Amino acid sequence: MAVDSDYKLLSDNRQASHNYFLMDKWEAGIVLAGTEVKAGKTGKIQLKDAYAEIVHGEAWLVNAHIGAYSHGNRENHEPVRKRKLLLHKAEIEKLHSKTREKGLSLIPTKMYMKKGRIKCELALAKGKKFHDKRETERAKEANFEAKAAMNRANRE
Repeated sequence: MAVDSDYKLLSDNRQASHNYFLMDKWEAGIVLAGTEVKAGKTGKIQLKDAYAEIVHGEAWLVNAHIGAYSHGNRENHEPVRKRKLLLHKAEIEKLHSKTREKGLSLIPTKMYMKKGRIKCELALAKGKKFHDKRETERAKEANFEAKAAMNRANRE
């Protein structure tokens, strides 16, 4: 995703790439209450245990935690609730067929502001086994060591 001046990251799900193989990504709008938008702008969004599901032709974000707005009164929102995702009907049908047939999941990877609107980036994901996570860690560590060796060689 290209970073432009209209883009502001609100929350990032770093655990997603550790626990899943991330494949295709989609950008979805999200239906929020006023206090959710204000709390989201202050960075009170947690996507760690969140996932998306397709129910009756509609996409829903489940288990996303948006903290209470500090100046909200009795009209404040519930921190954890199902929130509707806004996608085109063809995208919803495509995602529904992929998640049902191939056993893939829809995982939110980011929430960000784009042109004054809060968006959610969804990724089609396949769960990693323990040995896959270990393999990814080894590759990351080897890459880090190679870069460090290159930096040392360039300094000498």
